Amino acid sequence: MDKIFAGTRLRRLREERGLSQVELARVLAISPSYLNQIEHDTRPLTVTVLVRLTEVFGVDPAFFAPQDTARQLAELREALPEASGGQTPPLSDLQQIAGTMPEVAEAVSALHRRYRDAMTLLESMTDARTEAPSLMPHERVRDFFYARQNYIDSLDRAAEKLARSIGTRRGEVRRHLREHLSSAHGISVVPARDDDGVDTHAYDDRRRTLTLSADLRAGQQAFRMATQLAYLEAGDVIEQVLDEEVWPDDTTRELARIGLAHHFAGALILPYAPFFRAAEKMRYDVEVLADHFGVGYETVAHRLSTLQRSEMRGVPFIFVRVDRAGNISKRQSATGFHFSRSGGTCPLWNVYDAFAAPGRVDVQVAEMPDGQRYLWVARTVTRRRGGYGNAAKTFVIGLGCELRHAGRMVYSQGLDLAHPDVMPIGPGCRTCDRAACPQRAAPPIGRPLRIDPGRGSFAPYPLAP
Repeated sequence: MDKIFAGTRLRRLREERGLSQVELARVLAISPSYLNQIEHDTRPLTVTVLVRLTEVFGVDPAFFAPQDTARQLAELREALPEASGGQTPPLSDLQQIAGTMPEVAEAVSALHRRYRDAMTLLESMTDARTEAPSLMPHERVRDFFYARQNYIDSLDRAAEKLARSIGTRRGEVRRHLREHLSSAHGISVVPARDDDGVDTHAYDDRRRTLTLSADLRAGQQAFRMATQLAYLEAGDVIEQVLDEEVWPDDTTRELARIGLAHHFAGALILPYAPFFRAAEKMRYDVEVLADHFGVGYETVAHRLSTLQRSEMRGVPFIFVRVDRAGNISKRQSATGFHFSRSGGTCPLWNVYDAFAAPGRVDVQVAEMPDGQRYLWVARTVTRRRGGYGNAAKTFVIGLGCELRHAGRMVYSQGLDLAHPDVMPIGPGCRTCDRAACPQRAAPPIGRPLRIDPGRGSFAPYPLAP
């Protein structure tokens, strides 16, 4: 196994239990000097010591696993220059903070988020044209799911249990959901065309009817019925999950409730165990899985990003949905990939290339400025309602994972994973250190520009040494 350095976590755990180094060393049957070296990260944990620690403290071995610091590192690089007058601390210092003191890193990031929210609110109060505060609840809900690796165990298992009870089978999910709504809750599902093109669905509790737009595809109709069942049969579980968090306002809490209901719906349509087995067998081929289960490409891609059950863990994916203007309308992550909250995303990212070849899967090995490499898969999806003359909506669905997981995926075929062709990308221009990038749209925070009337540069924002 890889060497595990977990000195800070071990020291904190020891101090919480009120043990001295001598006392813990005696329990572990090692010398105090050896324990001191482990706590200062000069010696790694051995398998023997790790097993004894899990027995002594009653914690899962994953507690001592290396922390995924990519997201915290990116947030620190965005937060600290604004707090320190534009001076960016050395990357090695930030890596040490994120790796050995994750709670401190999270506290700094949380303070920066509060600062940014306060500045946005101030701008909205002094300029009525600013509408950014409406986006803040979505960001908070996204962080809520990220902190849980985009997986809610209690909801996922409840959905899987209901799927077994209903007896849903591949290709018959929609019919079984409709029958269950009728027999268990007296709710009839009614298709209808909305001439205004506004509502995709509407539930009338008094009439006990769930009206679905006739323009929804079969998989979308099944998802809406499953979402309604989430409110009806998993309401208590959803409330328990919501009560575990402190929400800033009712709007954010209600938005989180919808997100949890959608999580339940996805798990009901694509129950964890059979979907995980199919994903492993088909090597995470999204198009093949979509055909196999009779649902859309986006539904499968989103479900793949939630396969983080401890005893049956799938590839930890990042899921994004991007429009032609570069707006990310959906972003879920089971790993540490992180784009800047300000300044846009990277134009060298392959989710933008995918628009040039609709329907074709685009594969890219991308490297972030900190050296972390990811395999990205991107493909367009198009939604159209009604008949002739109605505009279609086109998005790109992106799925990414750390390169070390790429061998489990069909998309790694033909790639030399040891020495791949790499595209250097960044989290966003304001926090990216790639000074020579010809696509840079803004200078990086905290880096002075080189202003020289006698010299030109291919880089849009040449930086001073």
